[in-house]
Amino acid sequence: MDVKAHARYVHMSPRKIRLVIDTIRGKRVVVALQQLQFVNKAASLPVLKLLRSAVANAEHNHQIKAETLYVKTIVADGGPVLDRWRARAMGRAAPIRKRSAHISVVLSDVPVEKKKA
Repeated sequence: MDVKAHARYVHMSPRKIRLVIDTIRGKRVVVALQQLQFVNKAASLPVLKLLRSAVANAEHNHQIKAETLYVKTIVADGGPVLDRWRARAMGRAAPIRKRSAHISVVLSDVPVEKKKA
């Protein structure tokens, strides 16, 4: 059984979020939750909240225990970008792109197989 959860419009660059989610892909949910609590990155907080939400969905909607779940897929895609302008020397302006992200996670009670290289 697959369980999904989404976090949309996270005010953080998808590139920074991918640094965190690459470390937990394919792992057991219990191990991933413990690992995210000790990652020294700002992106670990929204990913941790999303993973807890997915576990709550599994327990409430499908009566699946958290100990049996694995992180099947987790992706961070780009969301809308806010364009801002910063004043520069000699009357010029430089663009600042404030990025956002959409994070999606799929949990499964079947262990994830590693791809052979």
